[in-house]
Amino acid sequence: MSGIKLSAVISVRNEEAQLAECLDGLSFADEIVVLLDKCTDGSGDIARKYTDRVIDGAWEVEGDRRNAGIEACRGEWVFEIDADERASEELGREVRNVVNTTAFDWHEILVDNYIGGKLVRWGWGASYGKAAYPGLFKKGVKVWGRNRVHPPLTWAAGASKGPQLKNRIRHLVDRNISDMIRRLDSYSTAKAKDLRQSGDIGSMASNVRRIFSRFIKCYVFRKGYREGGYGFLIALFAGLYPMLSYLKARLEEAD
Repeated sequence: MSGIKLSAVISVRNEEAQLAECLDGLSFADEIVVLLDKCTDGSGDIARKYTDRVIDGAWEVEGDRRNAGIEACRGEWVFEIDADERASEELGREVRNVVNTTAFDWHEILVDNYIGGKLVRWGWGASYGKAAYPGLFKKGVKVWGRNRVHPPLTWAAGASKGPQLKNRIRHLVDRNISDMIRRLDSYSTAKAKDLRQSGDIGSMASNVRRIFSRFIKCYVFRKGYREGGYGFLIALFAGLYPMLSYLKARLEEAD
């Protein structure tokens, strides 16, 4: 492990507008690993100002890309972050304390999601957004599945989950409603490719039911109603996501 206790890893594709601000918050880690996926902008130049652990490559599948980044880490522990996320000094100190004292193998990090400048805390989930994620873990206990979007996780046998961290990561998820719509389109296009590849795209009836069950889950049980119009949109898009993915897989030609 070369004496490295904690690695921070980030995988990016053309994120020059956000990358520096994200990397600014990672000084608490012993090393920073940046994976550049088919980048054609200035992301590489920015990354090399912060670390010499920069990996260039091309990945078709999100899970493969994330696994490659984790594999490149030399630390005993890995802190995983995206370019549109920000780690505060308080979170950094808590992460250092946890890796030095915990008896567990992985911990979830709570997420504060922002749409533009507005904090939108309630209603996220059902594959359209995240309220928490397993972002701090011992290397070797977490493997991403081979999916293009929302890959599943496999945990090593016996890996133990610790308590959630108290400090939250700041996620600049969307700038506005148009961004939310574009993200729904992007997610459903990638999911359609996964469905075609699996050979089982599902059925119209099951996906109609999911529109309502996911909407209720996000709007009622995850309290999206507390966020007004944004909470309604989050629940609506979470419900539409599997239906759009199914229809794209069924009606559009593979590219």
